[in-house]
Amino acid sequence: QVQLVESGGGLVQAGGSLRLSCAASGSIFSINNMGWYRQAPGKQRELVAVIASGGSTNYLDSVKGRFTITRDNAKNTVYLQMNSLEPEDTADYYCNAHVVTVARSIINSWGQGTQVTVSS
Repeated sequence: QVQLVESGGGLVQAGGSLRLSCAASGSIFSINNMGWYRQAPGKQRELVAVIASGGSTNYLDSVKGRFTITRDNAKNTVYLQMNSLEPEDTADYYCNAHVVTVARSIINSWGQGTQVTVSS
């Protein structure tokens, strides 16, 4: 019913930047919160940043001031601009969206993940 497709991961040196994108498609009426999670090897998945439909945001403490989450509601797309990347940011990054479908059901949808590797 709903698909999230991510792009923008890759390998970057410490101090560099990457921009992740996630586009939602399918039977969408509206999208509430959209966010990015990450999971490093051997660690639990953690919330990196979230943005509400109205634009309010919250960030993981360790990324505040370095990462910026934005969204384009017309395109059902969320972005994560990551600056001053550190090796500790290395992880698989997952897009998440709370979608209200055309049938008015609510789906907690996930992307397939995109890998971010930061070399020291």
